[in-house]
Amino acid sequence: MAVITIEQLPARLAHGKTLAGLDLGDKTIGVAVSDRGFSFAHPRPVILRKKFSLDAAVLLALLEKENVGAVAIGLPINMDGSEGPRAQKSRAFVRNMAQLSDLPFVFWDERLSTVAAERTLIEMDFSRAKRAGKIDSAAAAFILQGVLDRLQSLDAADRREPEPPTSA
Repeated sequence: MAVITIEQLPARLAHGKTLAGLDLGDKTIGVAVSDRGFSFAHPRPVILRKKFSLDAAVLLALLEKENVGAVAIGLPINMDGSEGPRAQKSRAFVRNMAQLSDLPFVFWDERLSTVAAERTLIEMDFSRAKRAGKIDSAAAAFILQGVLDRLQSLDAADRREPEPPTSA
């Protein structure tokens, strides 16, 4: 398994695979999975965290079932651009997963993803109790949708024809 950049991601995704998005919390792991066309992020039920080995086994089983070819993981960067303890926990999680899986991971700046996910759930009129059970998967979907949108913009840029040289 390797940590790759968003630009390297298309070459690493085999035909027919999906892309997963993760939002790591202290108590849960929010999960979302793309469609095979890499257009839409679909939330999945959260994984309740117990200990790493159990969490990893549940996560790997889900990723296999969903035919995932790569994983985008939210990197909780501080508003000033620095990385704090939560970002370090995310990096450690990926390092530990590297020993268990060959799937490539992409880190994605998740600043304000939980805030955006919560606003969306409020707009959908979810009660506070229902939001608590869905927020991490909604945040994972928000993270994954950002990655999918970026992949589409990279693809569009690659398809643009180069501009003809201008004469001086």
